[in-house]
Amino acid sequence: MDPNNLQFQTRCVHVGVEKDSSFNSVITPIYPSSTFAWDDLNTNRGYDYTRSGNPTRRALEENITQLEGGLDCRATSTGMSAIAATMHLFKPGDHIIAGDDIYGGTFRLFVSVYTQMGIEFTLVKMGDPAAVKAAVKPNTKCIWIETPSNPLLNLVDIKAMVEIAKSAGAITIADNTFLSPYLQRPFELGVDVVVHSTTKYLNGHSDVVGGCVVTKDKPLAEKVGFYVNAMGLACSPFDAWLVLRGIKTLGPRMEAHQRGAQALAEMLAAHKAVEHVYYPGLKTHPHHELAKRQQKGFGAMVTFDVKGGKPQAEHVFKTAKLFKLAESLGGVESLFEYPDSMSHASMTHEARRQGGITEKTIRVSVGIEHPDDLVADMKHALDTIPA
Repeated sequence: MDPNNLQFQTRCVHVGVEKDSSFNSVITPIYPSSTFAWDDLNTNRGYDYTRSGNPTRRALEENITQLEGGLDCRATSTGMSAIAATMHLFKPGDHIIAGDDIYGGTFRLFVSVYTQMGIEFTLVKMGDPAAVKAAVKPNTKCIWIETPSNPLLNLVDIKAMVEIAKSAGAITIADNTFLSPYLQRPFELGVDVVVHSTTKYLNGHSDVVGGCVVTKDKPLAEKVGFYVNAMGLACSPFDAWLVLRGIKTLGPRMEAHQRGAQALAEMLAAHKAVEHVYYPGLKTHPHHELAKRQQKGFGAMVTFDVKGGKPQAEHVFKTAKLFKLAESLGGVESLFEYPDSMSHASMTHEARRQGGITEKTIRVSVGIEHPDDLVADMKHALDTIPA
């Protein structure tokens, strides 16, 4: 049966998983072997060494490739190693445009690592295509797209970025971690490369770290595959198996996540202790209409600014019971964190303020708990903030 004729959720369950021709196991086996025997000096069964390729990992890669609508995928050890692999598509002297409110780890990698290797970065307000166009230089080779942005959930017009990049002879790379292919398909909007932290929604259970790079044309696929192998960035077979297991429930999980996120965002928007809510599902969000055009849903991340500052934010963290104070996101349990000292601490103070992150900012990863319980818990924390 042609996978392209199947619904998304069916593809999540079935694509790439049948790797056991001996016993026809329903669940993809874990192949922990570091090496594979050859039949003779010129022939093997498709695998020789697990750093270069592994049947369990390949099952995951085939699955993600199909879900994103790409040509190939390379599963990596972490989300950051996926980004690092893409950076090796460029050389010293190349210029990359990215948002000024990107994930703190991405900011650190760009500014503190690859800048030292001769790659130039310009960080702009990517919600403004004119600002992006103005940042283009003769040596611009890439526009890096993170949409929605982390943590302020600003959206980037993907089609507009693709047009600007093509005019400049550059490629586009989109971080699709926050929405997953269930809610956003960057390739369908013209993007060249898609990256994920599979730690988040693809895995969905807060029990593995991983990443992936998905490509849609052969030259880029070959380059990415070469760098992942050469630098030893591939994920382990067990980690690949965990992510593949998580993907099977991606659709139902994302729907449950979104229900809770919408309910929480609406409560926050009406609460007297909240100064501002960042959630594209609210009609007051400046990119609400863009979200409806390029996404199939509004996602499960909600960020808000509490009135006051750090003491008021700390009260919320100490009082809420269903939300755990922890970094990361995308798991079945609800988490919240303080970007100023946690997820975005690797950014400079000035960069955080330039990007809109303040001491009032709280980022929430809404889990799959019942929305009524989440709303009641957060409302109680806000209601009890000392006057």
